[in-house]
Amino acid sequence: MIQMYHVYKTYGKDLEALVDVSLHIQKGEFVFLAGSSGAGKSTLLRLIFRDELPTSGQILVNGRNLVRMKQRAVPHLRRMLGIVFQDFKLLRDRTVEDNLALVARVVGLPGPEGRRRVAQLLKLVGLSHKGKMPPYKLSGGEQQRVAIARALMNDPLILLADEPTGNLDLELAVDVTRLLLEVNSRGTTVLVATHDLKLAEEAGRRTVFLKKGRIVEEWP
Repeated sequence: MIQMYHVYKTYGKDLEALVDVSLHIQKGEFVFLAGSSGAGKSTLLRLIFRDELPTSGQILVNGRNLVRMKQRAVPHLRRMLGIVFQDFKLLRDRTVEDNLALVARVVGLPGPEGRRRVAQLLKLVGLSHKGKMPPYKLSGGEQQRVAIARALMNDPLILLADEPTGNLDLELAVDVTRLLLEVNSRGTTVLVATHDLKLAEEAGRRTVFLKKGRIVEEWP
């Protein structure tokens, strides 16, 4: 599903964000990308959704070579991806339902179908009762669950989550991780960047460790 071959990403003359990264993630896998701040986790995710290009190396997502991809094909690539950010990026002046409905329109779901999809996803993340509320009235964990629901609106093949529990306390972080595991159990490939090694260990899923842009370890 995701294949990276000898990927390098350098900023300026000598800032090496990724160094000789080769990584294969199979369809339906749940993988943690672990490491401290500055290890290269976010850069790696940005390369996968083609927010940036590698300095050298090859990246394939669902069989498509991102390095050779034309710019006009990038929106099609992103329709198969769901992306969850640490800072939620929800619209404060819209309700929870409106935040999701906006994405439904963007991905081309007509009115009735879009409303059904919004209701379905709010039920999945356990927030059916808070659809009429603005996001700023929700807890951090609830806002992150809304962000996950939004990322699932286009029924993505791959879900990328960049430090989705970074702003949450332990109990809420466990709750969000449990939700991501539930998403994975439905067939979605999930890649989660995290600095929380304890959370990754307790989830018991494949974990790839980055340090100074290099893959240094992997378990189990």
